[in-house]
Amino acid sequence: MGYPKLLVIGLDCATPSLFFDRHLRNVPTIKRLQLSGVRGQLESSDPPITIPAWMCMATGKTPGQLGVYGFRHLKKGTYDQAWIASSSAIRAKTAWECIGDAGYASIVVGVPPSYPVRPFNGNLVSCFITPATSNEFTHPPSLKEEILGKFGHYTFDVPFRIEDKKQLFENLVKMTEERHEVIKHLLKTKPWDMCWYVEIGLDRVHHSYWKYFDEHHKRYQPASEYAGCLDAYERLLDKHVAAVIDLVPDDTRILVVSDHGAQPMDGCVCINEWLIQEGYLVLNQYPERITAPEKLDVDWSRTKAIGWGGYYARVFFNVEGREPRGTIARADFDREREGLRRKIEAMKGPDGNPLGNKTFLSGELYPDGYTGDDPDLFVYFSGLSWRSAGTVGHKRLYLEENDTGPDDAVHAKQGVFIGTTKRRYLELARKPDAELDAMMAAARIQQFSIYDVFPTIMQHFGIDVPRRGRGTRINVPQ
Repeated sequence: MGYPKLLVIGLDCATPSLFFDRHLRNVPTIKRLQLSGVRGQLESSDPPITIPAWMCMATGKTPGQLGVYGFRHLKKGTYDQAWIASSSAIRAKTAWECIGDAGYASIVVGVPPSYPVRPFNGNLVSCFITPATSNEFTHPPSLKEEILGKFGHYTFDVPFRIEDKKQLFENLVKMTEERHEVIKHLLKTKPWDMCWYVEIGLDRVHHSYWKYFDEHHKRYQPASEYAGCLDAYERLLDKHVAAVIDLVPDDTRILVVSDHGAQPMDGCVCINEWLIQEGYLVLNQYPERITAPEKLDVDWSRTKAIGWGGYYARVFFNVEGREPRGTIARADFDREREGLRRKIEAMKGPDGNPLGNKTFLSGELYPDGYTGDDPDLFVYFSGLSWRSAGTVGHKRLYLEENDTGPDDAVHAKQGVFIGTTKRRYLELARKPDAELDAMMAAARIQQFSIYDVFPTIMQHFGIDVPRRGRGTRINVPQ
């Protein structure tokens, strides 16, 4: 309908410090993309987690507006009714649904959460939360048989918090190659105006191999046989990105985006062990083995608060009239919460120095409004470099490792944004490396928001979107 095609390349967990600086040698394609257009740090959502961050990008809505605050949620007014976020929980139209309403077709592969599949104008392969290929994972449904018939297999994700790093890397390579073969097939055979795909493998590599390359990691292991895994994966990913770009028309506008960045994991704060120590959480019996918070034997008649683990801590208070056995009078709730905030923010680490924790209320993070099962208190430990361990049974407040399995990295608020066109990208292919290096030294790194991507896509297709969110359009070169 008169607009160039738009290719959105999603690299889960792509990190500015690596892709804009330290690891440029591994990503010559991505280097030329950023030199040929605009690049910037893309500030993620709060919290900066794969779910909800990709949907914040795809809808222009905050987690509060979406009612999604992570993978797992606790139904308000209950102690153990947990639910997992999926596409069914997303209370907004995605970019591909919006442009589909205007008559534009999209190819969508792996954008979380896109399972269960929601129908729209285009072709879709769902994301890493899909249980198995026996489930309906495509739109239209016939695409499932087409993919399995042509490729025989499709991998949504791989177990990555495991000890067998050699097998893990082989699985990651296979998954990444499978995904890009499917993407290339769709680009060749399906009508499209926008193609948006996400490769989750980079996130898994960061979590599994960060300590083998980063000298700033507390458990740095430079002599390991896995020291080159991140380099090898980045080169593989860059090769596949180049192959995808080869298939699109020269006037295609290209965006490279990530949902968040990564940083070394310093350890875990055992939030419930700490709440027990401070008298907020009272157990009938301390567990003999490591136990998840929803399975603890809690004395709710004497408990004021309980916490959940993850990249950040979610604290839920036990309020009269809301929880079944609430102990905090509604009139005292704000005072109790403010008191706990002050204690958490003053918390000291294992070395005796303040961790530098930050706490947030939903209204502070989401002034545009919030809904759903939001926690009573969001807790970021030490700039998110410390995870939250919700399990109990450790008999200590701090862990060096993740309580859910081996893990080297945690999320950071800054992801990446690159915007250019294929034509401008191709112009740089003829320039010598020395000239490219000089350009890179002078190249500007701008500051963008994850909420800027949605209005940028809408503007590309000439669609007016009422300003109800935080985002503003990014001026990407034509």
